[in-house]
Amino acid sequence: MADTKLQPHVIVFSTPTCSFCNMAKKYFREKGITFRDVDVSRDAGAARVMIRRSGQQGVPVIDIGGKIVVGFDRGKIDKYLGL
Repeated sequence: MADTKLQPHVIVFSTPTCSFCNMAKKYFREKGITFRDVDVSRDAGAARVMIRRSGQQGVPVIDIGGKIVVGFDRGKIDKYLGL
């Protein structure tokens, strides 16, 4: 990547069957955004972390540098990523 701007750390709390989760991950890949995908259906500890950070049990919950986006909200995602 030619861009030297540091990208915030991105975590996507998701499940394999969630269509909005898959759309969010596809969007990050298209934009060249590195992210960590955490499957909360297989990791109860991660699910608790997600609920504690967001107050939500539904997915996706996206943590962008400590800022939480609930759902696939492209406007908020772009804002928090500086796109």
